[in-house]
Amino acid sequence: MKFPVIIKRILLPVLLLLSAGAYCAPHGKTLFARHCSACHGSHGMGGVGVPIALPAFINSVSNTYLTKTIRHGRPGRIMPAFEKLSDAQVVAIIKFMRKWTWKPAPNEDDTPVVGNKKHGRLLFARHCARCHGKDGQGGKGTGVTFSRKRDLPIIAPALNNAGFLAAASDVMIRDTITFGRKGTPMVSMLKAGLSREDINDLVAYIRSFTPAANKRAQAIHASGDLSPIITMASPYGMKETIENIKQAIINQNFTLIRVDYLDHGLVTKGHEDKSKVVIHFCNFKFLFNALAIDPRVGMFLPCRITVTEKNGKVRLTTVNPQRLSKLFNNHELDESCRAMHKVYQSILEDATL
Repeated sequence: MKFPVIIKRILLPVLLLLSAGAYCAPHGKTLFARHCSACHGSHGMGGVGVPIALPAFINSVSNTYLTKTIRHGRPGRIMPAFEKLSDAQVVAIIKFMRKWTWKPAPNEDDTPVVGNKKHGRLLFARHCARCHGKDGQGGKGTGVTFSRKRDLPIIAPALNNAGFLAAASDVMIRDTITFGRKGTPMVSMLKAGLSREDINDLVAYIRSFTPAANKRAQAIHASGDLSPIITMASPYGMKETIENIKQAIINQNFTLIRVDYLDHGLVTKGHEDKSKVVIHFCNFKFLFNALAIDPRVGMFLPCRITVTEKNGKVRLTTVNPQRLSKLFNNHELDESCRAMHKVYQSILEDATL
């Protein structure tokens, strides 16, 4: 079919725009693989993070809930907030997730649930605290992997979490308590003997967590101001500084693993930069305990201190462990990170005295 020149001039830019839009449209599967699969698994069946492809979950949550969860995350837990994703990218991820089920997404119902929070508190202690924690802080551990000790095969979520409370409507919380989640330890409280009025009281109590949860989230966010590294100048030469560090490591009851050039394996053997040395060390009991809290800590283990020399000046540098909890979004790491920060600080100070 031939078109007049004037029609071609009108249609061509439109077709180009449409094709460009299709080409630039975010791909949900790719985005999920990049941002979500490391924790939730490529098929959404969990790993470090909980399974989100379970029919009992994906069929019960609205797109609004998923959007808010991606945006807010779970401050202090495993799920980070993805604030830099565009709206179109978030929509694409959710569309990909919806392919796990043949059911349409349920509509968001923001109708408030009215109940007696004082009675709900008693019910929570009796029926919910065993899994979700005395104050709703959630189960310990990460995800559904079985290589680490944890309270349950699937970790109960934190209900006193600002991200959860911002994402979940009263109706969603009520329905989850009422019907449970098949495939998880969460049973139907209605079948367990609670009345619908009891369940409303539970919802009211859970919703009362909001002010304290928001305050904790603000404190967690503020921890991001900490420097990502610890660094210190040495008054000694390169060789003497390295020997001082090795002795300081032993004094801290850590095992010296090896001393190597920083660029070892990246350049031809014998051409390494001898002014940049990395010292590897470890305390295996500490390592085991930290990995039991969050296996992702393994990316930063064993412990390392880098020693560099430039213009006759020697400097020691290492990662700041107190940034790990912020980076991994896991408040359970706080105590371990503070302890490791103290170890690093002591080693660096002992080596440079």
